[in-house]
Amino acid sequence: MSLNTPADSPALFNLLPDGPDFSMEQTAKWKALWPVAGCDEAGRGPLAGPVVAAAVILDPDRIPEGLNDSKKLSARKREKLFELIMADAIVSVASSGPALIDRINILAASLDAMRRAVCSLPVAPALVLTDGRDRPPGIACKADPVIKGDGRSLSIAAASIVAKVTRDRMMTLAATFYPAYGFDAHAGYGTARHLRALSEAGPCPLHRRSFRPVRELQYGEKDSKHATTEP
Repeated sequence: MSLNTPADSPALFNLLPDGPDFSMEQTAKWKALWPVAGCDEAGRGPLAGPVVAAAVILDPDRIPEGLNDSKKLSARKREKLFELIMADAIVSVASSGPALIDRINILAASLDAMRRAVCSLPVAPALVLTDGRDRPPGIACKADPVIKGDGRSLSIAAASIVAKVTRDRMMTLAATFYPAYGFDAHAGYGTARHLRALSEAGPCPLHRRSFRPVRELQYGEKDSKHATTEP
């Protein structure tokens, strides 16, 4: 038996939003939790460079079209949206460098950058929506973690774009100081080109020495004394 769906009766999955929306923020506003900031980070996985966090409070009347998880956007689209976000939203950015990452681990360093980004907003949010499972410690207001939040909340998506573009620009600049590694091409991720350069030139001050490929280069694969948790 076949099932025919009339043109004016779309299937349920066709009614679901495709990409992030503003529903979480609107619900918070109805609960008198306003303004709402989205917060996300970029750069947990690379072998070099900082982890960068952004906090964004969008103007509901001036939300740029096309906001989405930064990983789903082309570099050109991210750059365009970055400029629109910076022009019309309230934005704060913070970062944790390699030394802090090595000292307290990448998760703690990421959450600390998120905390500083939120606390540096010129307008204090009543609610922070964060991407992932963790609440950054030390935030005075209510904070709700949102699994895969950069694909569900427009505020988190905006923060993901700001964090990604900011970090990419930082790594492009880093390439002018440390040209041997090609940071402008891979932003510090463990590509074959990066690993080859790391093996040939050794680590530079931007490398995270607690991350396995860098650690093994310094101490050898079997040196458990310097073992740390993988990112």
